[in-house]
Amino acid sequence: MFIHVVDGGFQASGNGVAKHINDHYGRPGFIDHVVVTHSDGDHAGGLRTVLETYNVGALWMLRPWIYAEVLLPYFATYTSAARLEAQLRSAYPNLVALEEIADRRGIPIQEPFQGAKIGAFTVLAPSPSRFGQLILDSDKTPEAVESVEDGLLEEFARILKRITNFVRAAWGEEVFSTEATSRENEMSVVQYADLGRKILLTGDAGREALAEAVAYAPSAGLILPGLDMIQVPHHGSRRNVSTDLLDALLGPRLAEPVTAGSETISAIVSSAKEDEHHPRKSVVRAFAHRGALVVATEGNAVSWSHPLQQRAGWGPAVAIPYPEDQESN
Repeated sequence: MFIHVVDGGFQASGNGVAKHINDHYGRPGFIDHVVVTHSDGDHAGGLRTVLETYNVGALWMLRPWIYAEVLLPYFATYTSAARLEAQLRSAYPNLVALEEIADRRGIPIQEPFQGAKIGAFTVLAPSPSRFGQLILDSDKTPEAVESVEDGLLEEFARILKRITNFVRAAWGEEVFSTEATSRENEMSVVQYADLGRKILLTGDAGREALAEAVAYAPSAGLILPGLDMIQVPHHGSRRNVSTDLLDALLGPRLAEPVTAGSETISAIVSSAKEDEHHPRKSVVRAFAHRGALVVATEGNAVSWSHPLQQRAGWGPAVAIPYPEDQESN
């Protein structure tokens, strides 16, 4: 048996992650692989506790600052790789904290670029070239002074995002956001493994990352469509998927709903119980259109194993009902 930990929630979630590992993996002293999909605090924060608690074979994490020398020519305001490295480190404090723990504890840090093998998993995205471009495009990297007007516009944008209209929609109709997800989300490590069932872990990957993963999949032995289980990207956000991408990943939309119990794909949404905005109805609908059983964690202990093994304290996954309406904006 090997233990493969992917992300750890917020920093305050760390003790819960450690308890979960102890309760269900026999209080191990060693974890084979810890993977940080990207830098956001709701993914990287809780891994501090994991690195402090266990001996770890390898920490898999992409650190923008170690490429400062390569990136330097593309930042006109920087003449020193050391200064650019310091700026990039300050932009990604969650990753820096993990690096410091790993260095202190002697945990090797590996780069999870496309093609890397992490235990049974193969990384499908990101490629080094796209990762470098994402660093250049990120809002975190350029130096800018925000004007008062800009601050007001951003505040109004946040208010508008909270106002969502819902419209009734027929089976098969799909509406996704025209807005793109963040560049940091697009940096997410996408992993595939065949563990008797074909599994895709997406983190907060956006459309660019998923398109790159789809293109690389045959090189990893994955012929799409053909997944048995998929993590719904970014907690079920409408900014991360599209009809074309879901067609490529899961197959085309079905003419009518499948009967309960005959779903061919399990789609797992990692979402907090307190997050009333995720998963989005349009995303739940889209996965159901392709014969998926859509399940949200939302505080529930959801497990999957193959061949099937019953675990004490764990109940069966309950599908999210198919929404008859969806977001219109």
